Amino acid sequence: MLTYICVFFGSAYLAVFITPVVIRLAKRIGVVDRPGIRSVHTLPIPRIGGVAIYGSSICLIVSLLFLNNRIGDTFSNVRVQVITLLCAATAVFVIGLIDDLRGLPVRFKFMVELLGAAALCLVGVRIGNIGIGGHTIHLGWLGVPVTLLWIVGVTNAVNMSDGLDGLAAGVAAIACGVIAVFAIHSSSVHTGPARDNDIIMALFALALLGSLTGFLFFNFNPAKVFMGDCGSLFIGFTIAAASVMCVSKSAALIGLALPALALGIPIFDTMCSMTRRFLERRSPFAADRSHFHHRLIEMGLDQRRAVMVIYGATLLATGLGLLSLVGNSIFSLVIFAGLLFAILFLFRLAGFMHLHAAMARLQEKYQRSCTRRDERIAFDQLQLQFRQAQDPHQWRTAVCEAAKKMEFAWIAVKTTFEDGRVEEELWRPPEGKPDLSRIVTMTIPLANGHEPGISQQLEIAICVNGSLEAAGRRATLFGRLMDENPSGLMGRDRLGTMRVK
Repeated sequence: MLTYICVFFGSAYLAVFITPVVIRLAKRIGVVDRPGIRSVHTLPIPRIGGVAIYGSSICLIVSLLFLNNRIGDTFSNVRVQVITLLCAATAVFVIGLIDDLRGLPVRFKFMVELLGAAALCLVGVRIGNIGIGGHTIHLGWLGVPVTLLWIVGVTNAVNMSDGLDGLAAGVAAIACGVIAVFAIHSSSVHTGPARDNDIIMALFALALLGSLTGFLFFNFNPAKVFMGDCGSLFIGFTIAAASVMCVSKSAALIGLALPALALGIPIFDTMCSMTRRFLERRSPFAADRSHFHHRLIEMGLDQRRAVMVIYGATLLATGLGLLSLVGNSIFSLVIFAGLLFAILFLFRLAGFMHLHAAMARLQEKYQRSCTRRDERIAFDQLQLQFRQAQDPHQWRTAVCEAAKKMEFAWIAVKTTFEDGRVEEELWRPPEGKPDLSRIVTMTIPLANGHEPGISQQLEIAICVNGSLEAAGRRATLFGRLMDENPSGLMGRDRLGTMRVK
């Protein structure tokens, strides 16, 4: 117990000491987060506070490897796994720091997270079995993708929750506190490798808890420093990896369920945000102001009150979740299921989740996908017809066929002669009357390869019939046909289905 206390207070003291140094350094080198369209702060704030969190927690954890007592022996038993975890967490921290300093594409950060999680799986830190209600589910090879999904998902959930002063640090601190309590309790029950993993998980959680507690003195509203990606990615990855280490030998579902409850709001927020962006046809990692904490601010809460609401919900969920420590039974599953529904209700209450709107967007997305598929099929057929055209007449026939399949309102050919005389020809659909209330027009210059001194332009009018995007896409496809299959003059005496206006 003395080691636990020393780890917590030691990392907290280091964080309090290191954070002001990091603030001064960030200001000197200009690594600050300036107010922008997504920001809720009005002044430039240093954004590499994660350096203090990483330094204070890692120093304490590494020092445990050299202890000559029972804790040191415990670390020696799983030294390979612990060192791999520390190296992977360090790699995630470094990639986050580079992103804070210079900016990186999301795929680079995602790839490093995935490689770090894969390295843990290779050394045996993975979810192999899950115990539910006295029964054990053996995942087998499925344990690897489940582990990867858990670690990468939690890492990005914590990263995306860092939107208000003290929000990510406070929620992560609550999660670490609950995990530490659970791990210390489990270490008194388990024996062998499971007990060793519980002790290690408790020490990791306490080291992070101490560093986050010290950091919050400078990060709570009004914040003097932000943790940045280096901090949020490191915290999320370490919490996720440590929880996997705990369940890799004991198979206790609660080892994953408690962190999931503690980080329930960030996890649900991330899932809903990614789903919303997918339905809006944007990148899942695109930035916006539609996170759960942004909705609370839009409801009239200031930063402090919004953060306190999330703190309160997290404490309530994790507090009730700890009741499952009394036994491993179906009662635990009922508690967890009820708490998950409570979090969903909180999101619905804040206006964050609209099932009907989501279903409508999903249906629209499906219809757009079907439309694009049909347009692509038609384009492939037209492309073949254009390539088979051997003379202007066949080429004109292909143009008219394209106009018919792409729902054009008309095609007009304007011919300008050398003496200034102008002639116009027009094609309209042979059947039905197109809706001319909304049309998009485009003028295409035609190649002059036959008659010098004569120029021609092709004007197309596309019926919108739904969305401007779809009409623009058809115009783009027709333009591609013109680029790939150029022709000479349309001809004045061989109009085919074209007629003089």
